[in-house]
Amino acid sequence: MHEFPSDPPDAVPPGGGPRGSRPVAGGVRPDAPDAEMSMWAYALAGPGRFHRIDVPRPSSGRLGEAEVLLRVVAGGICGSDGPFFLGAPNRWSAPGSAGAAPGFPMHEVVGEVVATSDPDLAPGQMVVGWASSFDAVAEYVVTDSRGVWPYTGRLPPEEEVLVQPLACVLSSVERLGDLTGRNCAVIGQGAIGLLFTHVLRSWGARSVTSVDRVDRSTAARQVGADRFVWAASGEWSSGLAEDERPDVVVEAVGHQTSTLQHALDAVADGGQIFYFGVPDDPVYPLDMEAMIRKNLTLMSGGAMDRRRLLADAHDHLARHPDLVDVLVTHRFPVAEVQQAYDLAFRSPGERLKVVVSMG
Repeated sequence: MHEFPSDPPDAVPPGGGPRGSRPVAGGVRPDAPDAEMSMWAYALAGPGRFHRIDVPRPSSGRLGEAEVLLRVVAGGICGSDGPFFLGAPNRWSAPGSAGAAPGFPMHEVVGEVVATSDPDLAPGQMVVGWASSFDAVAEYVVTDSRGVWPYTGRLPPEEEVLVQPLACVLSSVERLGDLTGRNCAVIGQGAIGLLFTHVLRSWGARSVTSVDRVDRSTAARQVGADRFVWAASGEWSSGLAEDERPDVVVEAVGHQTSTLQHALDAVADGGQIFYFGVPDDPVYPLDMEAMIRKNLTLMSGGAMDRRRLLADAHDHLARHPDLVDVLVTHRFPVAEVQQAYDLAFRSPGERLKVVVSMG
């Protein structure tokens, strides 16, 4: 497990919130919304097409255990939102309502606590983390309170939202163990792949090679890559000499089976592969011959201890504020959410992290 030599995570002090309110642990703000009121949200009218709707606001009086009602302030578009935006079934909604849930799909969120059943949170606090039902393209959202963390406003919400994907990366890199003296490679240099490049390098890797078929050489160098390979992952993996093979390969693309095989092909004997990319298919073929003959370790998984990881990610971003300038390339108001998602999933180019402001 890693340790950060930094001060304890920032939190809103008792009796003072970032918006001038006086938070009390748990509870409801005086102006908390109820079921008789409505809110705006964006929903998918069809694959790749948003429309604005009015729906009932979540009731502050009907929160379950460990839930929090947020007024959404900003959200980040993640690569894992792409298949849902383009028509994949919504696994969080009731049967027969695929794609139509208000606010779907967005899970990287910054918001203000309106009401909560969690004694560790208070109305008026600003929090960053997960919208657990991927439904944050909306005025208000109810989410699992264990997946958000209260922070003080050192960064604007549109930048603080980067803490959530960074927390996911920290969780994955922790599991790889001591990286000192190890050569690493990252397949995919979108925003999440660039975060992997940065964290691997800053946690002691001897070298990091970044691979992408889009020319992300400038961004890769800015976050710490020692070498950028502008090529498809299969071309890169097939051309490696034995002494060029990395000890660790992170797959940060997802949505296809071929990149996992390319990671297996590329990694050195006795090496590790962390498969981070989100799969579109439930079953992937696995080259067991390579796994056995090369004595490999294949890892995957998501972030579990979310509040701790969010606090660590917040501190890490405070120490490396330049990451925001490199990674957050586009910001849109929520009224232009269609353009934001079209850019994120239909126009890769120089686009990295796309952020939506809900204000």
